[in-house]
Amino acid sequence: MIRKNLLPSKGDETRALILDVAVQHAAVAGFDALTIGTLAAQTSLSKSGRFAHFGSKEELQIATLDEAVRRFTEAAVLPSLKVPRGEKRITVLFENWLKWTENCGLKACPMMSASNEFDDKPGTMRDAIAHQMQRLDAEIIGNIKSAIEAGDFAADTDPEQFTFDIFGIIASYYRSRNLFHDKRANQRALQAYGRLLATVRPEKPQQA
Repeated sequence: MIRKNLLPSKGDETRALILDVAVQHAAVAGFDALTIGTLAAQTSLSKSGRFAHFGSKEELQIATLDEAVRRFTEAAVLPSLKVPRGEKRITVLFENWLKWTENCGLKACPMMSASNEFDDKPGTMRDAIAHQMQRLDAEIIGNIKSAIEAGDFAADTDPEQFTFDIFGIIASYYRSRNLFHDKRANQRALQAYGRLLATVRPEKPQQA
C-alpha cells in the first residue's frame, strides 16, 4: 500500500506563513485593516500570490480569525481539559486565557479586537466572531455546571452570569495591559477572579 505524504505541501506552508503574519497584524491593527494588499510589505509573496490563497478580503479575515481561535484553543482550552472537571478546570482555563497572547507571541488578543470592531457591523465577520464567542461561552458554562454537580460551586450559581463576569475581567485585563501598560494587570485580574470564585463557593457548615 502506498502511503500518502504527510508532510505539509508548499502551498500549505505558504498559507501558514500568510496567516501567521495576518494574525499578528490583526491583533494590533484590527481585522478591517487586514487586506491582501496590506501584507505585501510583510511577506515575500506578491499580491497575486497571496490572492491565490485568499480570494477576497473577507475570506482572508475569516481564515485569520479561525487561525487565532485555533491558537487560543491550543494555548488555553486544551490544557484545561487535562485537569478534572470543576473549579480547577475553570481556573486553568482562566489563567491560560490571561497569558495566551504572550505565549503565542501576540501583542493583543485578535478575538477581542474582532469583537470590538464588528459588534455593530452586520455581516459574515460579525456572525463568525459571534459564533466563536458563543462556543467559548458554551465551554465555560458547561464547566460551571460540572463544578456545581461536583459541589465546587453552590447549587444556585448562575452559569451564564459567572461567564459574563469572567469576560468582564478579561476585557478589563486587556484594557489595563494594552492601553494603560499596567504591570499589575495580571495580578488585578487574578484578584478579581478570586473574588468571583468566593461568591459561588458553597458555604461551609458552621461547627457546633
